[in-house]
Amino acid sequence: MLPFPSLREVIAFALVLTRVAGIFAALPVFGGQRIPLQIRVVAVLMITLATFPSLSVTPPAIPTDAFALVGLLLCEMAVGLTLAFVAQILFSAIEFGGQIIGMQMGFTMARILDPTLGGQAEIISVLQTLFATLLFLTMNVHHMFIRAIVDSFSVIPIGGWHLNNEVITFLVVRTKDIFVLGVRLAAPVMVSLLLTSVALGVMARSFPQMNIFMVSMPLNIGIGFVVLGATLLIFFHVLEVSFGQLKGQIDMIFRLVGKGG
Repeated sequence: MLPFPSLREVIAFALVLTRVAGIFAALPVFGGQRIPLQIRVVAVLMITLATFPSLSVTPPAIPTDAFALVGLLLCEMAVGLTLAFVAQILFSAIEFGGQIIGMQMGFTMARILDPTLGGQAEIISVLQTLFATLLFLTMNVHHMFIRAIVDSFSVIPIGGWHLNNEVITFLVVRTKDIFVLGVRLAAPVMVSLLLTSVALGVMARSFPQMNIFMVSMPLNIGIGFVVLGATLLIFFHVLEVSFGQLKGQIDMIFRLVGKGG
């Protein structure tokens, strides 16, 4: 397809490139500041060049002004952002669960720089996000999103994205998974440290001369790490099930968009 025979195909290529860039901008593993911008730009360009000849893309009418062209580009960007949003929910839940665990263990004051968010984050959140990223790549979930962005052109033609009420409702309902999954991931440590706090409270009443504060800090950290290590397989199993459900959620988005169209 290169060189392009007409201006319409140049515009079509730019719109396909924008849709691919949208999903790469929001996909947790490839978004953020963890991967340099140059590498992401090259990856988006290579994927677009590899998939564009095989896509049955009907070149749109040439926009009459710059505002219409910008509107088309934003529309295509929204397609990629929406598809990546379902994966972003899972990683937000992992970060939320890590924040709960870090607070329970006493790591609230100990924060480190998270390159994904470009700011400070809990140590446990960063650790669990790294584990989730490894599982994400091991299960080839990123291939699922590349296939989804290619399949989206058969469901959502260029310029045909409309965010209807059903899609918004679906995304809002899925947002609750941030809290549900976050609590599920943090539950073993939360329960263990709650029992530890109860035991320390009983000891403080039984032995008033004991400095419970100095004992509780290293004890909570030690028990927290022991429970995290003991439940690591459960952590991976919960994420494996959640990653496996992404395909169905992406298909649901396609059905809702097709129904709305």
